[in-house]
Amino acid sequence: MKILIKNGQIVDPSQSLNKKADVLVEDGRIAQIAPQISAACERVVDASGLTVIPGLIDMHTHLREPGFEGKEDIVSGTQAAAHGGVTTVACMPNTQPVIDTSIIVSGIKARAAQCGFAHVEVIGAITKGSQGKELAEMGDMAAHGAIAFSDDGHQVSSARMFLLAAQYAKGLNKPLISHAIDEELNTQGFMHEGAVSARLGIPGVSSVAEDIAVARDCLIAQYTGAHVHIAHISTQGAVDMVRYFKQQGVHVTAEATVHHLTLTDEACAGFNTAAKVSPPLRSADHVQAVRNGLLDGTIDIIVTDHSPHACEEKDVEFCYAPNGFTGLETSLGVLLTDLYQTGVIDLPTLINKMSCTPARLFGLPGGTLKLGAPADIALVDLQREWTVESRRFYTRGKFTPFEGKKCKGQVIATMLAGRFVMENGEVICK
Repeated sequence: MKILIKNGQIVDPSQSLNKKADVLVEDGRIAQIAPQISAACERVVDASGLTVIPGLIDMHTHLREPGFEGKEDIVSGTQAAAHGGVTTVACMPNTQPVIDTSIIVSGIKARAAQCGFAHVEVIGAITKGSQGKELAEMGDMAAHGAIAFSDDGHQVSSARMFLLAAQYAKGLNKPLISHAIDEELNTQGFMHEGAVSARLGIPGVSSVAEDIAVARDCLIAQYTGAHVHIAHISTQGAVDMVRYFKQQGVHVTAEATVHHLTLTDEACAGFNTAAKVSPPLRSADHVQAVRNGLLDGTIDIIVTDHSPHACEEKDVEFCYAPNGFTGLETSLGVLLTDLYQTGVIDLPTLINKMSCTPARLFGLPGGTLKLGAPADIALVDLQREWTVESRRFYTRGKFTPFEGKKCKGQVIATMLAGRFVMENGEVICK
């Protein structure tokens, strides 16, 4: 099948493209990009006034399947991805059972291929049951499609265990993703330790809990030569350490979430459980440090840490609410509004952090509009104004700290492997 996307502004940092052109899609792949393409096609899409970008790649999501389908499943999670212009998601292993064997990896990939609205990559657990006591079957999982390993949701508290995992991961040529929060320092707090936590009377988590864990795992990366990727970085100290180790040539990379780039701990005022997350939303000085790290290249990619929960779980007292909230459907709109429209970041850099670089770091086929690449594409209206309304979400998790936020910039359509899976704000059923 041939589809011609005409008159769009092509922004593809993987090729340093930022120009008006047409895109020809044939048999699910990019066939041609040129100023004026004339070809007999089954469909012609007029993208006048729209920006055409590689589909977004989110390397940190929680699809909750298997075991927690009441919160989310592969269908609803990938529908949410398509709604937000995300064409590839990587799911974390803290499911029930934990993704710690090849049969679970294979099962998730098979189900996603059958009924998903986005490509689903699988991140396997570092340790069995994510309990930190015994290494999981990393080699077998890698052979069956796991692209990286993490005990996300838990720190691998044993330095010896994390070092062994790093040595195995290096041999497999796979990244080790660190949930870098010291467990002992993290267990007694519920939000960032600072003026806001003091005002609310909520026990806080010091930023040093993250700093200590990041320092340890960067040192292990230096010692082993493994690729260690720091998940959801949120403190000034952690950013400074990653910057230092990168300057020493250590193979360490890092990600920042949308919420750690755009929100402060003031979002927790009023005991707002929709803003309760781990690591917690930080004070303004930490947010600025994370932004600086993003702009100077210390932080490589942007993720959502999409973590849906059932409504009854979050509708409780602040300290009892689980950490996390949804993010796939708001990520690009929030970042366009708070970072791009305000001049903090230019559009090519933003798309590079959300699509091209994730593909490169994790060896994925997307993140580009190069000839022959999969036709994973998002069409974006940079001027469209809209309001975040969780009742319109496709995800089952309706809690978001961005509820009611007025945004400027919205995904209009999403194409997956040459087929539109979302148009005009509506996900297209298979």
